[in-house]
Amino acid sequence: MLNCKFNKFSLPRKSTFLNCAYMSPMLKSVEKVGIKAVRRKRNPIEIPPEAFFTETEILRGEFAKLIHASDSNRVAIIPSVSYGISTAAQNLKIGKGEEVIVASAQFPSNYYPWKRICDERGASITTIAPPDTLEDRGAKWNEKILTAITTKTKAVAIAHTHWADGTKFDLQAIRKKTRELGAALVIDGTQSVGAMPFDASTIQPDALIVGGYKWLLGPYSIGLAYFSDYFLDGKPLEENWIARKNSEDFSKLIHYEEAYQEGALRFDVGEKSNFILVPMMIAALKQLNKWKVENIQAYCEHITRASVEKLRERGFWIEHENFRGSHLIGIRVPAGFDMQAARERLLKNRIYVSYRGDSIRLAPNVYNDESDVKKFVKVLCERSAK
Repeated sequence: MLNCKFNKFSLPRKSTFLNCAYMSPMLKSVEKVGIKAVRRKRNPIEIPPEAFFTETEILRGEFAKLIHASDSNRVAIIPSVSYGISTAAQNLKIGKGEEVIVASAQFPSNYYPWKRICDERGASITTIAPPDTLEDRGAKWNEKILTAITTKTKAVAIAHTHWADGTKFDLQAIRKKTRELGAALVIDGTQSVGAMPFDASTIQPDALIVGGYKWLLGPYSIGLAYFSDYFLDGKPLEENWIARKNSEDFSKLIHYEEAYQEGALRFDVGEKSNFILVPMMIAALKQLNKWKVENIQAYCEHITRASVEKLRERGFWIEHENFRGSHLIGIRVPAGFDMQAARERLLKNRIYVSYRGDSIRLAPNVYNDESDVKKFVKVLCERSAK
């Protein structure tokens, strides 16, 4: 079992930050690497041509290790989730009368690109809403998604855990159904990868898109994307020089090259060699790989277990453990509960969580301990009977 890693971060001791799903704090080690990288950039002599390629390959390798992917060349470096999703959407094999399935109220970056491509090609988006009842909500929502997948479905675009309330989707069952019916599976892993185990060799997604600034503990404006064979002959969103074969030889860049680099490198964002963000992202992934994601998930379960049960006893609704993670927990309040007053109490006590739809979103990580979660419950439940 991991112990609390609070001292690895620079969070203020008088605050209780339970909101990694919003944005992670910066590891001291990542901050140190970032400062060093900024200082390196002031002297271009320290950045030889090979530096455009060496660090990005290290980054791909660390991400491949994190998600248990055997080939790091299937990893692309992206600036945002919307960039990765748009890459998948533009290369989706879909036509008139066909559909893309999404979950209700999923993050906009995993909706708008599909809406555009469906509008352009005469296809449609089918949105699968959760059941009206809270009883077995996660299980029934998963059943509805599986039932909705038919021969006209060309992609299921879904998260591993829903960003608003933490509902976990059964990716292995969805993958099995999509494979049987010839549909692609595109996963937004931004609210799970780095805190919940993900095995690309088992799930075999066609695309996995992950923003770097949440559970990957990295900086803003960098992310990673894994692509399967389905997409590897696709067209990138932009035509940048470094995505072409032989771009390592700067003296021959004027000899234009039709062929792309191997694997998913064709989908890299221009200026992917970012000499500040890439080293920071490497440092964050190395730390995650050292801690191991399964240990992070187990730690979050350990520090939240007792508090989850106490909330349930007080009338709050929390999804069954089989259909949520322990790092992102949606809490629905009992009838008559004064949510606005609770928000004010939490803020007054410097306890930071998020509110998404009708859920309070509790998102702890390794810098928290059990006392942080218990403090949240205590303040949340004050005068909750009124």
